[in-house]
Amino acid sequence: MSQEIRVRFAPSPTGPFHIGGARSALFNWLLARKLGGKMVLRIEDTDRKRSTPESEENIKNSLRWLGMDWDEGVDVGGPYGPYRQMERLDIYKKYTDQLLAEGKAYYCYCTPEELEEERQSLLKEGKMPRYMGKCRELTPEQIAKYEAEGRKPSVRLRVPPNEKIVVHDLIRGDVEFDSNGIGDFVIVKSDGIPTYNYAVVIDDSLMHVTHVIRAEEHLSNTPRQLLVYDALGFEKPVFGHVSLILGTDHTKMSKRHGATSLDAYRQKGYIPAGLNNFLALLGWAPPGEKEIFTMAEAIQEFSLDRVAKNPAVFDFKKLDWINGQHIRKMSAEAFWELAVPFMKEAGYMTGDEDGAKLEWLKKVVATAQTQIDYGAQIPEKVSMYFSDDFEFENEEAAAVLKEETAPMVMKALLEELKALPELNRDTVKAAFKKVQKANKLKGQQVYMPIRVTLTGNQHGPELAEMIPLFGLERTEKRILKSLEKAGVSL
Repeated sequence: MSQEIRVRFAPSPTGPFHIGGARSALFNWLLARKLGGKMVLRIEDTDRKRSTPESEENIKNSLRWLGMDWDEGVDVGGPYGPYRQMERLDIYKKYTDQLLAEGKAYYCYCTPEELEEERQSLLKEGKMPRYMGKCRELTPEQIAKYEAEGRKPSVRLRVPPNEKIVVHDLIRGDVEFDSNGIGDFVIVKSDGIPTYNYAVVIDDSLMHVTHVIRAEEHLSNTPRQLLVYDALGFEKPVFGHVSLILGTDHTKMSKRHGATSLDAYRQKGYIPAGLNNFLALLGWAPPGEKEIFTMAEAIQEFSLDRVAKNPAVFDFKKLDWINGQHIRKMSAEAFWELAVPFMKEAGYMTGDEDGAKLEWLKKVVATAQTQIDYGAQIPEKVSMYFSDDFEFENEEAAAVLKEETAPMVMKALLEELKALPELNRDTVKAAFKKVQKANKLKGQQVYMPIRVTLTGNQHGPELAEMIPLFGLERTEKRILKSLEKAGVSL
């Protein structure tokens, strides 16, 4: 029986969930779901100053909102817990004691000042800063002296000299590092808290993680982690480092390019289907030309050999387009739910509406579904239904109403609309056709002046949907007011 694929997503809860973190989580989740494996969610909270329970909740809520479930980990449990690093300190201590007893690690009493002095001295000589091994072979007398001074030691791993460390990377191929450039590094800080490169190895091993798929910035950590695997005699997982996300100016994605937290996109009314689709394409390409797909389709197609080495560019226009495509596919009810918070914020509804008013609001909101890329754009697209005050978008629009046939068209239209038993899309369309045929006019000579009198614009949603929503009285009022503004009388 082949080994079960086990991946993990292990964020640090030190701030809002980042869009890059969401992409890493997605690639792990897709791989686990594609190969019938397990996804573990572990919280790496050893940065005591910056880690907060609020950030952890934000991460979990964001993953759930995106539809990424996990099989083991925080809130779910599992056989290899606990799943928060600060709850695993006894586990790390057991392995640290083992390494010290075997002479593979040692206590280091150097102060931060001494370490900084060594660092500056190496930089001046044009060398790579690293620990030069001052405490590697301390005598019992030296240790006693340091202890008497009240120095609290850290623990360092003995790094063998002149060794080539090769990272076999599923995405980048083999990447070589030289152990001489690493030096003996700290695995446990003087406060007893393990460092990232130490804890992560113990956690991944004890949780039987088979594939470590993470961002490229972790590649430089991997040789240190491989040294810890060797020192502890643990089996190594397979690594894959996913390319950086760049802004459109090809520098590392940051706040100056636009929002980097997932919450910001959620609050603007991007939807999980659109964001997941876009994030999947940041570094991965499905076979063929298909750009719009569901998560079920992505699971079917996903493979690490189609993940690119090259950095991925976060193109906001492409995100908008992809999200817009998914919005078009939403059910009317789902689109209404997306719209409600934005409609309330704009003051267009309270949420207490019922009966005919609620039905009217739902029809108004539905007109925006084909016009927007994210939810925050909805109020602007429906604003005309909530106010009869508007200006012509430009002189060209106003000039449409000064054309010779415009007054005749508007007069004939009002007569036709007043004669209708009911205003709906089909009856209004029939009225347009009647006006066009009776006056022997081209389509544009009919539709353009109607649009301008009703909205002030030359482009917009379908007129036959718009007029029933205005109702006869408001339609007439808007037409007459526009003609008056343009200096045209019926």
